[in-house]
Amino acid sequence: MKKINVENKSKEFISILNTHFEGKVNLSRLKFISMFALCKVQTVGFEKLANAFDSKAQAESSLRRVQRFIAKFLLDSDLVAKLIFGLLPQKENLKLSIDRTNWKFGRTDINIFMLGVSYKGVAFPLLFSMLDKRGNSNCQERIDLVNRFIELFGTKCIDSLMADREFVGDKWIEYLNENRIRYYIRIRNNFKIHIPHKNKEIKAAWLFKSLKFGEFIHYNRIVRMGTQLCYISGCKQKGKKKDEELLMIVSFNKPEQAQINYKERWQIETCFRAMKSSGFDIEKTHLQAIDRIEKLTLLVMIAFVWCYKTGIFIHENVKKIKIKKHGRKAKSIFKCGLSYIANVLLNSENQNSIDVFRFLSTLS
Repeated sequence: MKKINVENKSKEFISILNTHFEGKVNLSRLKFISMFALCKVQTVGFEKLANAFDSKAQAESSLRRVQRFIAKFLLDSDLVAKLIFGLLPQKENLKLSIDRTNWKFGRTDINIFMLGVSYKGVAFPLLFSMLDKRGNSNCQERIDLVNRFIELFGTKCIDSLMADREFVGDKWIEYLNENRIRYYIRIRNNFKIHIPHKNKEIKAAWLFKSLKFGEFIHYNRIVRMGTQLCYISGCKQKGKKKDEELLMIVSFNKPEQAQINYKERWQIETCFRAMKSSGFDIEKTHLQAIDRIEKLTLLVMIAFVWCYKTGIFIHENVKKIKIKKHGRKAKSIFKCGLSYIANVLLNSENQNSIDVFRFLSTLS
C-alpha cells in the first residue's frame, strides 16, 4: 500500500485549518494546534502532549509552549464552530441536542453547557458555554446558546431540538415557540399542565396512567404548560434500575415523532463520554481557570470530530466494526477512528493508503 508522508500531510493539515480559520490564526499557532490535536497520546495531560510533539525541542520547552498557549492565546469559539459545521456530512434538517457535563477539581466546579448536532450515533459538539456555577443552566443561558447557533448558521437548517427534563422553563419554551423551533423536551412526572378544552389543571402523568409497557401515545389535543401551548406524548419504558418508568415529552408540533426524535438526545452523552473517560480524559485536566478549560475544550472538540469522521469512513468502507451478542458494537466508531489515527501518527508501518488528514477537510 502507498505510504503517507506524515510531515507533508501535517503541512496540508495546517493549510486546511488556515482555510477554516479564515486566516485569523497565525502560522505558529496553527502548527501548535495541529500538533496538539494529533491524538497521539489520547489525553489532555500537558506533559504527555509535550512529549508527543514532532519537534527537536526538549520536552520541557514543549511543555512551556503548551502552557503559554493555554494561558495566553485567544481561540475564537465561533471559528471552531464554523470549522466543525463545515465538517458535518449534512447541513440540512439538523437535529440539535443540548446537555451539560460537569466535574469538580479541588474546589472548582467545571460545568460545560453544550449544543451538538446528532449524526449516526453521536452528537458533533458545536457550541458551548462555561457555567460559573454547579447546577443547571437557566432559561436565558439556553436562549443565548441557541441564538449563537442561529446567528452563525440560521434557523432553516434546524429540524428540531432535543433536551432532557432539566431543560424546561416558561421563558425557554416561549422562546422556542415564538421562533417556531420544533422541540422534543422531556418533563418530570410531577409537572402540572392545563387542559384548555376542559379548563382543568392536572398532573401530566395522569394522561398516561393506563399505558402499558412499551406503548407510546400522544395526547390528541394541545395543552398548556405554564403560559405556553404545546403537545404532550408519553410512553412506558425500562428505567435505569430496570423498573418501569414514564417518559413524557412536550413538543412544538408533530407529537407522533416525539419518541423517535427524543431518542437522539442520548447522542450528546456519547460525545461527552468520548471527550472524557472513553477518549481524551478532559475531566482529568488540572486546569481550574474557566477560560483555559474553555480553550482546551475547543481543541478536544476538533480532535473528536476528526476521530469520528475517520471512524465512520473505516466502518462504512474498510472494515465493519463487529457487533457483540448484546447487540452493541465491539468498539465505538469514535474509538475506531481514534485508534487508527494514533497508529498512523505513531508508527510509520501503519501509514497506509487511508489519508486520515482529509477528514478535516470540508471536501471529505
